[in-house]
Amino acid sequence: MSMLPLDQYVVDVLMPDLIGHDKSPAAFVIYLYLWRMASSRGKVQASYTTMAVDTGLSKASAQRAVGLLKRRKLITMTKTSPTSVPEYRVARPWLGRMPG
Repeated sequence: MSMLPLDQYVVDVLMPDLIGHDKSPAAFVIYLYLWRMASSRGKVQASYTTMAVDTGLSKASAQRAVGLLKRRKLITMTKTSPTSVPEYRVARPWLGRMPG
C-alpha cells in the first residue's frame, strides 16, 4: 500500500473550516477523495455516482459538496461536453498553486 502525503493545512485549517464553519463534512470527505484519486495524475475523472459509491455519501451530498468546493476554489471542474463525466483538479491555494 502506498502512502498519501497530506499537507498539515488540510487537517489543521481546512477540516475545521469545511466541517465547522461551512457545516459540510461531505465537502471535506469529497476533497480528500479527489485529492487521493488525483494524487498520481494530478486530475481525476469521476461522476457524482462514483464519488457517492466510493465515499459512502449520497449522490446529492456529493453534488452539494462539489458545488461548495468549486465556490471555495478548492477544486476546478471541466467537461468536454454537457453529458460527459467531469474531470477534477484539486487546488492547494495555501501554497499559491493553481490546479492544472
